[in-house]
Amino acid sequence: MAALSRRRRTLDFWPGFVDALAALLMVMIFVILIFTIGQFVLSDAVSGRDRAIARLNADLATLAKQLSLATDARTQAEAQLAELSASLAQAQGRQKQLTLDLQQSESKRQSAEEDAARLVNDIAALQRLKADLEAEVARLGTALDTSEGKLKEQSEVSERALAQVELLNRQLAAVRTQLETLNNALDAAKAAARDKDLKIEALGKELNLALAQKARELARYRSEFFGRLREVLGQRDDIQIVGDRFVFSSEVLFDSASDAVSDSGRQQLAQLATTLKTLAREIPDDVPWVLQVDGHTDRRPIHTERFPSNWELSTARAIAIVKFLRDRGIPANRLAATGYGQFHPLDPHDTAAAYARNRRIELKLTAP
Repeated sequence: MAALSRRRRTLDFWPGFVDALAALLMVMIFVILIFTIGQFVLSDAVSGRDRAIARLNADLATLAKQLSLATDARTQAEAQLAELSASLAQAQGRQKQLTLDLQQSESKRQSAEEDAARLVNDIAALQRLKADLEAEVARLGTALDTSEGKLKEQSEVSERALAQVELLNRQLAAVRTQLETLNNALDAAKAAARDKDLKIEALGKELNLALAQKARELARYRSEFFGRLREVLGQRDDIQIVGDRFVFSSEVLFDSASDAVSDSGRQQLAQLATTLKTLAREIPDDVPWVLQVDGHTDRRPIHTERFPSNWELSTARAIAIVKFLRDRGIPANRLAATGYGQFHPLDPHDTAAAYARNRRIELKLTAP
């Protein structure tokens, strides 16, 4: 019985071994399954990476193409810049040449006017000489008629009389020839005078065109000056643009009945001077310009020792502004001051608002 019991205990080992083998087999199957899943996931990841690399390569090719296009565009822009620089240089050269041509045209016009004046004097002298010769011809003709009458009355003609008649005939022919020459010279002088007049007219037209061009350039700089001044001073009701003038209310720059620039007025005028100096550097030297400062008052009279009338007050204010701008670096030859008193009002009514509008300082960029 004991031996049988030991045999049974020995035989009970195999089921456990089988269970262990089954468990090991399941573990191996699980590992293989995990490995298969890992392979699948890794393969999918590798495929995704390949696709990402392909997309990156496509993006890189696109960027390379864009870089090439940008390089070409830059090259074209540089070429256009070079062409524009050359065009600018040519335009500046043409401008200088036009300035020289204008000066030469002015000199030619003056010379033509002098020649025309000389021709007029020559024509007058030729006309006087023609009149003298015609009188001489008339006198010789009268003498010839008298001589011929005497010859008809006489039966015998002396050699001396015939010689005198022949001499008179030759003199008359010479005078007529000279008169014809003078007539031709007079006609030529008149034709030359007409040519000179045509040349003077053409030069005048060229001069007018040049002056009109300079006026247009000055108008462009005036518009630019007003635009910059408006940007600097801002939108204010007491500073306005009226036509081709920049209008400051007097209260912005001066105290009542005073020609001393106030502190706030100095700030405004300092900004104006800075803007004007910047613009002055851009205006070509051959474009003449001057900043005209006009002072105006209202119609209410003033009677003080310093200002006997509004004439003196408006003029003193304009001069004060001109001196301030001169001290800020604006050349004195580019400034002008005028006082108009109360005689050029913007508003003719007798109201406080009208008085305020009429008390003003006007700035105008114009030709001298």
